[in-house]
Amino acid sequence: MNYQNARFEAAFGMLKQLPKSTVPEIAFAGRSNVGKSSILNKIFNRKALARVSSVPGKTITVNFYSVGDVRLVDLPGYGYAKAAPGEKRRWAELMEGYFKTERDIRLVVQLIDMRHKPTADDMTMLSFLREMDYPFIIALTKCDKLNKTEFNARLEALETELADYADIIKIPCSSVKGDGIEAVKAEIEKACR
Repeated sequence: MNYQNARFEAAFGMLKQLPKSTVPEIAFAGRSNVGKSSILNKIFNRKALARVSSVPGKTITVNFYSVGDVRLVDLPGYGYAKAAPGEKRRWAELMEGYFKTERDIRLVVQLIDMRHKPTADDMTMLSFLREMDYPFIIALTKCDKLNKTEFNARLEALETELADYADIIKIPCSSVKGDGIEAVKAEIEKACR
């Protein structure tokens, strides 16, 4: 898969706008500001194909990127407390609609900030993915912001915090240094075979 040929296809903010699924899709999910767009840019080896913001809740649409005959999908982040109730409802409808319409979702890359214990929203999302029987991996983002001692302590803590998901592949990632990016790409390619 040649990620450097990735191109932005379209963004949709309402469930009724979502196009039918015509090719395999790899969805990137996670809370607001966890680094979905940054990880996508690192995978594409491009600085700004996926829009990145330091302000949480900026990705409010489902964004589709074409990589050959596969689509990578940047989903809106969940859990942003300052969003208006109507906006939260629209996001929830969009997310649920994305997952519950007939789509060829081959893999969900669930992003969790490695520096912190998974949030209640993270745990709800993991539970949803398992219940719906979607194949998924966990990308532990922002690992470059931890020193070696903190990194090892968080890995150990995550064994307990994510004990129900011991069978799921977990990849520490950094969109800054590139840690884990090749491993995520390998899982994407495996899922698309």
